[in-house]
Amino acid sequence: MTRILLVEDDNALATGLKYLLGNEGYEVDISATVAESARLIGQREYDLYILDIGLPDGNGYELCQQIRVEHQTPIIFLTARDQEQDVVKGLELGGDDYISKPFRTKELVSRVKSVLRRFSTRITSNVLISGDIKIDQLQARAYLRGKEIGLTPSEYKLLLLYMNNSKKVITRIAALENLWDVEGDFINDSSISVYIRRLREKIEDDPSEPQYLKTARGIGYIWDQEVRRG
Repeated sequence: MTRILLVEDDNALATGLKYLLGNEGYEVDISATVAESARLIGQREYDLYILDIGLPDGNGYELCQQIRVEHQTPIIFLTARDQEQDVVKGLELGGDDYISKPFRTKELVSRVKSVLRRFSTRITSNVLISGDIKIDQLQARAYLRGKEIGLTPSEYKLLLLYMNNSKKVITRIAALENLWDVEGDFINDSSISVYIRRLREKIEDDPSEPQYLKTARGIGYIWDQEVRRG
C-alpha cells in the first residue's frame, strides 16, 4: 500500500485529509511538527510527503531540505501561502508540486495521484548515455562521471525527457505538460525556469554556459548532445 506522511498542524484538516486519502487506498500518517516528522521519517519508508509550511517548531521548507539530504521521495507543499516567491522557494528546495489552501478535494487527490504516477513510472529501455552523463532508467538514477546525481523526481523526469529527445527543441509548455502530467489548469509556466536552472546546476560544468541543456531562445530548450543507448 502507498504510504503518505502528512505534516499538518491543523488537526481537523489533517484528520479530514487522512480520511479522504484513506478512501483512495492510501495509508496516511499524520505529524504536526518538524521534530515528530523527522522521527517518523527515520522509522518508516514513505512514498509521498505532503508538507504544510507553517509549523509550531519550524517550517515545511526546513523539513523539505532535511528530507532531500537522503531521500528523493516526491514532496507536495500544501499551504495557505500562495505568493509567487513562496511557490518558487518550495520548488527550488525540491518540492514537486505546490497546492494552495483553500483547495478542492478532487484537485488534491488528482495531483497526489499525478505526482505518485510520475515518480513510479519506470522506462525499461535500460541506459541512456550522453557525454559524461548516464541514466539508468530501470533504477531511475542519473550519474555524472560515474557519481550519482542527486535529482528530485521532477528533475529526473525533466532530464529523461530531454535526453530521450536529443537534438529536438522541446517547448516550455510541452516540457511542463510532461512534467506535471495533468490538465493545463495546473501548469505554471514560470516553474520551468526554476527546474531548468536547478538541473543545469547539477549536470553542467558551467551552468551559465551549458553544453548539454541549451536554451532555444523564445521557444524552449534542447539537449544539444548526442545520446546513445547502453
